[in-house]
Amino acid sequence: MTVLKFPYGRGEVEYSFGDELSGVLSASAGSADGGVSESDLVARAMARPIGSPTLAELARGKKNVVIIASDHTRPVPSRLIIPPMLAEIRCAAPDAAVTILIATGCHRGTRRDELRAKFGDDITDSVDIAVHDCDDRENLVNIGTLPSGGECEIDRRAIEADLLIAEGFIEPHFFAGFSGGRKSVLPGVAGRASVLANHCAEFIAHPNARTGVLDGNPIHRDMLWAAKRAGLSYVVNVVLDENKRVIRAFAGDVEAAHEAGAAFVADRCAAKAIPADIVVTTNGGYPLDQNAYQAVKGMTAAEATVKPGGVIVMLAECSDGVGGAHFYRQLAGERDASRAMAAILSRKRNETIPDQWQTQIMLRVLSKARVIFVSSLEAQTVEAMHMIPASSLAEAMEIARRLVGRSDATVTAIPDGVSVIVKE
Repeated sequence: MTVLKFPYGRGEVEYSFGDELSGVLSASAGSADGGVSESDLVARAMARPIGSPTLAELARGKKNVVIIASDHTRPVPSRLIIPPMLAEIRCAAPDAAVTILIATGCHRGTRRDELRAKFGDDITDSVDIAVHDCDDRENLVNIGTLPSGGECEIDRRAIEADLLIAEGFIEPHFFAGFSGGRKSVLPGVAGRASVLANHCAEFIAHPNARTGVLDGNPIHRDMLWAAKRAGLSYVVNVVLDENKRVIRAFAGDVEAAHEAGAAFVADRCAAKAIPADIVVTTNGGYPLDQNAYQAVKGMTAAEATVKPGGVIVMLAECSDGVGGAHFYRQLAGERDASRAMAAILSRKRNETIPDQWQTQIMLRVLSKARVIFVSSLEAQTVEAMHMIPASSLAEAMEIARRLVGRSDATVTAIPDGVSVIVKE
């Protein structure tokens, strides 16, 4: 027997597999070189920025500094990253006004208690923190036309800064290639219409809009253009292990530092597909499995290795519910999944509707395999989203075996579906 642990919420779920287990797909990001502390890794990266002067040099003489920070849905260790950034800024520009701008994209606003948990009391109480709202028309500035043709509107506070910088983390991303870097601006602090144009059906369906792909990725191209046009001068991005600990940091130019980090992640996170009848995966636990909307990311790792007509078992606690009203309505409002997909694909770039991209990708997954969803959601909610509910992994595996209908059904396990680049 092989006992595997799957992240689920703030804990984990264990399951014992027998001979049916064909293999386990996992990232091999490893650990920090020489046991260096997380704080020291960040400090070292900032001392040797890639393609950029140091943050202190950039901050010298500046009056209005904005740091774009991730929101409550991302496991970025802001308590480690923000203090050294603030220290360099204050050393070089002691009189500068500093604002932390929370990159919510089109997510709900981050609550004050979530900010306190993310930054700690000292930063929360002493630094001006603003939460981006993609629908706040008065706080959006048009900075030009994206390569995709959509208008690029960015939070006024970011555009009016005389130094715009960002923190973040780099992991595989299911349609932008990798998270981090340029994503702090688009979708992070962009207007809803700009996000919709960038996440259009045509681009989501593009063969290069996939996990681990930057070259030729039209979504990445838009994002990078927006970041440079907005003046994002410097980033500090980290790579995390399965325990959400920093194992490497990259600082410097938004493109050069991000590319270096993406190359590091790609080298350690690629795994060759092991086709199987049943694939068990997760969204890496909290905070990425807070809702069903985010859980689509983990499903795409399973999509790349499940056999056509097979079964995906997805574990996501969903402590924050579905996570997207539009996403839910698009799935629940159409019983015929193929008709729902056809409607999405018929929309042009500037006709994209909210959450359409997540629905499109989930429908793509469902066109290849059935999905059993292990979560805290009500069964009828899961069923409305075209999935099969299960209250435990054991129950899900029983259902999966029945669906496959063979005693010799094979299983591939992906303990953390958002950390792996599955190569088909």
